[in-house]
Amino acid sequence: MKKTLVSVSLLALASLFAGGAAAQDISGGINKAVGGYSWEEAAKEAEGTKNFHSADGHLTFAIVTHTAGNGFFDPVYVGATVAGNMIGAKILLLGSESPTDDPQREIEILNQIIQDPTIDGLIMTTPQVGAYNDIVKAAEKAGIPVATTNSFDGTIYNRSGISHTGQDASAAAIGGEALAKCVLAKGIDKGSIILPSSTAMGNVEVNNRVTAAFNAVVKTLQEAGKLDNFKVDAGPENVGVDANPQDPVASIVSLFESRGDVVGAFTANNVFTPALAKAIAQMGKTGEICAYGFDLGPAQQDAIKSGDLTGSLGQQPFLQGFWPVMQLYLQIDRGISAANLDTRAQLVTKDTVDTVGKRFEN
Repeated sequence: MKKTLVSVSLLALASLFAGGAAAQDISGGINKAVGGYSWEEAAKEAEGTKNFHSADGHLTFAIVTHTAGNGFFDPVYVGATVAGNMIGAKILLLGSESPTDDPQREIEILNQIIQDPTIDGLIMTTPQVGAYNDIVKAAEKAGIPVATTNSFDGTIYNRSGISHTGQDASAAAIGGEALAKCVLAKGIDKGSIILPSSTAMGNVEVNNRVTAAFNAVVKTLQEAGKLDNFKVDAGPENVGVDANPQDPVASIVSLFESRGDVVGAFTANNVFTPALAKAIAQMGKTGEICAYGFDLGPAQQDAIKSGDLTGSLGQQPFLQGFWPVMQLYLQIDRGISAANLDTRAQLVTKDTVDTVGKRFEN
């Protein structure tokens, strides 16, 4: 009898929980919109989306970058491909073959691809301010929506109507602050901190990163009461001590040797950061100099693991391919206005480097 009562009690308890869960589902479930339509109906792709512009039964987007030859944009292309697979779109992965910034080659490719009648959307990097207006105007005339990614051109034609995905240059301040704190933590009380770069590449975004990092180094040392002990050098306009992008390793070694007292360095792109690591290894300064850079490609990750780089800032490049594809799709399918995405900064050091790159996101 006692066993039967226990069984009945357990059954009642189970029924109570089951009933409670059902009641909760019913009370919290939203089965249709206030406007009367169902979610399933509203979630369907518009009938004419696949025949937008080219009218060939599927969407085709082209993504064009200014330096596909050094590996940084690999995760960008992966992200674009993932997004394309999700929406059933064909993605053309294009870019300058150069390992250094090559906006002129990118513009050549853009001028070619904009004539392709099968293109339904265009994604491009814009490192050279003012150089892309004709491309945007040609796309607009052809009825092709445009999105920009990675490098930002605030002056581009119809900027408010074009979405941008990328990291704000001010995020480089995180690296500058980390560099100054590294120098202080080592107990170093004097020396030079240099920020090598090249304005010859014409990349305003990189220039702005250098300035942001420089200001953060100065601010951090000043707050510690140590600024007067150090020479922080980012060139006469704080956009970088001039270095040769065609031979960056030798150029950085030369800078170090000419100063003689370098205790810290910061580089702002995928050209000079691997070069900084190689220069430090070549001079036998591994672990002695606080060296911070930009991006998290294979070269940067290896350098962080070996200690040639103290740390590097990632900009989550996977998103810089994924979101522009989705944004163009939403503009075409739902008329959603251009929406920007800040991919933020990710500071990676030896303690965290093993956590990145597992899913081709960096």
